[in-house]
Amino acid sequence: MDDEPPATPDLPLRRYRPRPQVRLRSTAVGPAAVRCVDVHNHLGRWLSRDWMVPDVGALVALMDGLGIETVVNLDGRWGDELEANLDRYDRAHPGRFLTFCHLDWSVVAAGRPGALVAQLEQSADRGARGVKVWKDLGLTVRDSRGELVLPDDPRLGDAFAAAGSLGLPVLMHTADPMAFFEPVDRFNERLEELAAHPDWWFGGPGLPSFARLLDAFEAVVASHPGTTFIGAHVGNAAEDLDRVDEMLTSHPNLVVDIAARLAELGRQPRRARRLIEDHPTRVLFGTDCFPLDAAEFAVHVRFLETADEHFEYAPGAEVPPQGRWLISGLELAPEQLRRVYRDNARAVLALGRDRVSGSA
Repeated sequence: MDDEPPATPDLPLRRYRPRPQVRLRSTAVGPAAVRCVDVHNHLGRWLSRDWMVPDVGALVALMDGLGIETVVNLDGRWGDELEANLDRYDRAHPGRFLTFCHLDWSVVAAGRPGALVAQLEQSADRGARGVKVWKDLGLTVRDSRGELVLPDDPRLGDAFAAAGSLGLPVLMHTADPMAFFEPVDRFNERLEELAAHPDWWFGGPGLPSFARLLDAFEAVVASHPGTTFIGAHVGNAAEDLDRVDEMLTSHPNLVVDIAARLAELGRQPRRARRLIEDHPTRVLFGTDCFPLDAAEFAVHVRFLETADEHFEYAPGAEVPPQGRWLISGLELAPEQLRRVYRDNARAVLALGRDRVSGSA
């Protein structure tokens, strides 16, 4: 019959690109409503063979155009590499960049965990403004017996306490998205991402579960109330905002950043907004966009400032990198925007104050 529908095409799912037919508002956005602090970015050469930013002057000009006051560089490492980052960014452009150091976990494998405190003291003396702890702690770092070292290992306690004494906030990226610990099968919502990056899967034998790693992160925060912890990527649990809410309620020394988790927050916008409303001084702006890109930054502005619904979190991507869904905006109130974009970070990072005297 002429009115019969055409046969369903024999189309592999990987080639399926449905086009949403909903007609919705698309708000044009400009710079951030408030000059902001990006607490989570990578400018060094730890994750690459060379500097992430070949032209620092061009980056500063881009920051000015986007309304970014300060960027935290999480790539400082230690020793000479820390000095190189401080020279290139913090000292060359005062107030625009703050570099965090790392800890050299090899001293744990060498049976000298006490050396971590001396490392922190040296890094603080050089000018590091915080500490970055990456997911290798818990997933790949091993001690002299070849056993994995988790964040709540008692041998690391003195170092975390020393960070607090030195006034260095500790930004911790523990674990990874929950799906990276689940079987790689037809039920895994990040299947395409894991297929593209098989080394991002941590569900194999001998590795701790996501739950064990998150518990370890919370145990560290609870055990060191004198140290401020920044839970990277929405407290390392963007898929479970009730758990993040519980951690923020239980631990006054914990704050979280939103870096690289718009895809998670934007598919639960009412719950995400309520988290910010319930903890107005505890959520920090971060992008984890490296190199910094105007189009990606605009998505952050649209997400935080507008009520737009059902839009792409990665414009231009043929397949959304973190999952096949779209996001909706939070439309935060002006006071909330001011805190998330800038004020909360300035408090945590002691910006605008002398770190010794505390004077303005």
